[in-house]
Amino acid sequence: MLLEDPPSTLISHTISNFNIQPDKLAVSRISESLSTLNQARDLRLREAETSLKKLSRTLSTLSSQHNELVSSHSSSAHASEISRLDTQKFRIAKGVSDLEMETERLQSQLQELRGRLEELEIQGVDGAEIKEGGAVDDEVLLRLKVYRSLGIEIERDGDKWGRVVVRNDRKGDVHVVNVDNRKFSRFWYANYFWEHL
Repeated sequence: MLLEDPPSTLISHTISNFNIQPDKLAVSRISESLSTLNQARDLRLREAETSLKKLSRTLSTLSSQHNELVSSHSSSAHASEISRLDTQKFRIAKGVSDLEMETERLQSQLQELRGRLEELEIQGVDGAEIKEGGAVDDEVLLRLKVYRSLGIEIERDGDKWGRVVVRNDRKGDVHVVNVDNRKFSRFWYANYFWEHL
């Protein structure tokens, strides 16, 4: 009878009939997989914590820089500086416009004076055309007359023209210039005279 067999024999036959070895191997594999997963999860957690600490430090640095910039920036000072620069810009633009108008006026005056000079060079001192015989003397006299009409008087210093008096009746100015071609060019003197007319 089955119950008459010793229990050890029954247990041995029961164990051999169930064959639990594959289940034990499966449990062992599952246990290893769980251990690997736990290790991977711990590693990812450590990486996430490290990244979070780094981001926290960066945020703290940027926040302190932002606070410094906000505290150092004054909106009223900025507005006053913008207003000052705008005023300066408009003042400069007005100055440039005035200078352009003055330049145009002086250019038109220069053209008129050149036209008058050409007319006077064509005519003689008495209003007649210059004849070839006394052309050089008449030309010098004519130029002196034109210069005098502009407010420029030239005085002789020996055999040279050495001193020039420039009068500006509008401003009430008188400038006396000793002409020395060794110091300055004729171009410089011409510009100087035009500036003070």
